[in-house]
Amino acid sequence: MELSRTTHGNGLLIASVFLLFNLSVASSPPQEKGLPYMTSHVKEVSGKYFDYIVVGGGTAGCSLAATLSERFSVLLVERGGSPYGNPLVMDKKYYGLALIQTDEYKSVAQSFISKDGIMNHRGRVLGGSSAINLGFYSRASQSFIEKVGLDNELVREAYEWVESRIVFKPELTMWQIVVEFGLLEAGILPYNGFSLEHIEGTKVGATVFDEFGTRHTSADLLKAGNPENITVLLNATVKNVIFHNENRNETRAYGIKFIKSNGYTDQAHEAYINQNNDSSSWGDVILSAGALGSPQILLLSGIGPHEHLRNFSIPLVLDLKGVGGAMKDNPGMALLVDNKPQNRLPDTPQVAGIADDFNIIVEAGIAPVSLNATRMRVSAKVAFPESQGKLELNGTDPRRNPSVQFNYLAKEKDLQECVKMSKLLERVAGSHSIATFVRKENKNNLTSSEEELRKSCKKNVRTFYHYHGGCTVGSVVDKDYRVYGVQGLRVVDGSTFLESPGTNPMATLLMLGRYQGIRIQKEREDS
Repeated sequence: MELSRTTHGNGLLIASVFLLFNLSVASSPPQEKGLPYMTSHVKEVSGKYFDYIVVGGGTAGCSLAATLSERFSVLLVERGGSPYGNPLVMDKKYYGLALIQTDEYKSVAQSFISKDGIMNHRGRVLGGSSAINLGFYSRASQSFIEKVGLDNELVREAYEWVESRIVFKPELTMWQIVVEFGLLEAGILPYNGFSLEHIEGTKVGATVFDEFGTRHTSADLLKAGNPENITVLLNATVKNVIFHNENRNETRAYGIKFIKSNGYTDQAHEAYINQNNDSSSWGDVILSAGALGSPQILLLSGIGPHEHLRNFSIPLVLDLKGVGGAMKDNPGMALLVDNKPQNRLPDTPQVAGIADDFNIIVEAGIAPVSLNATRMRVSAKVAFPESQGKLELNGTDPRRNPSVQFNYLAKEKDLQECVKMSKLLERVAGSHSIATFVRKENKNNLTSSEEELRKSCKKNVRTFYHYHGGCTVGSVVDKDYRVYGVQGLRVVDGSTFLESPGTNPMATLLMLGRYQGIRIQKEREDS
């Protein structure tokens, strides 16, 4: 990729891409070869029965649905549309533009502002955040796998299943080579070359962009399933889970209620779990709607803190205090290293610096700031923040973003880590390699004072888009990801995480869907 190439009229071209795609959004989604049947017609699914219902066709949901379909019928419900045929998702040269223009109901990225006042995004398309993110792929650390109690051999097999289908070794752009040298100059050692593992030092990670610049989202993993067993319902938003009280001591999920994403909330449809005489062998409703979506659906279904549900007149199914709790987002900081916006091609991170005993992650990219201009920035995140907040409903319309507060840097330890991270960022951004490349004066000797950095952290903290929590293991779900207190309901996504794994969570979420799918299959065999 030629980094500084400028195309005359590029802004007009990109604007035309936006217009043409938005005008061409149809009720029948583009069908990619090898994928299961996809439809946006809710009546095709209304009233039907399936062995499993997966809510959310995102990073974990697609790999989970593909795995379950090897033996069972699966309904996969996604509130957004298909990524196929959408250049803003599929083409690397348009990376980041999907985050610039968002709307309330249709855009592939849905923006939200936390109560902290910080802009953020969530995926609203088949493939979820794997369709709008940086595409950087790196496994979780061994300590994370041990902490969450996963089987090492099955984890390895699940990672490899994903990697053989949608993961690639990148060919470094000139900017990424420069960043690589900048990280090493700043003392982020040793140099580890290309690696899938989460190891301290400077490394080249994998990517979901292939050699032609085409993105491969989690939706591609549906091709690995049994297409005869999967129905994908697009542009449909789940209102709530339907429960059945078998007896006074047991409440069981047996279906979902859903609406058209651009329809009316009172025009709802239902789909159900197949039922036989032995309820112990029934399948599950599985929430994979993400760190905002899954706790929101639980709350709308009557599972959560009783007092909060009462504020919205939602009938109580289970008073489960942890729903919406332990919400965390990794505090990030970024430094612009170019002098002004220019018309460079976007460039996604391919190199990462993992420093300070895994506590700081540094990456760099070129991201659009408008339809015809980009900026070069070096960014970093605090990997293990202690500060946490909570998620609450913002109304009963499932299409509206819930209210969420992360309480960035509320804990002194996080603020101290941010100061340390900022000093490292200054060293990287001010390195001879980067300064020479962008033809900017080397300011490596003009470091800010401790107090200036503390103020800067509080003022300029931003998201790294790795928020998690809301349905955490041990609080809302057990070690098998079953929701406490009800039968037939699980959560499998980043809302279950107590920390964001690796350099970023995408690889581990892709693995987790496959992992839990295999585990669920084995449970059914044993029963």
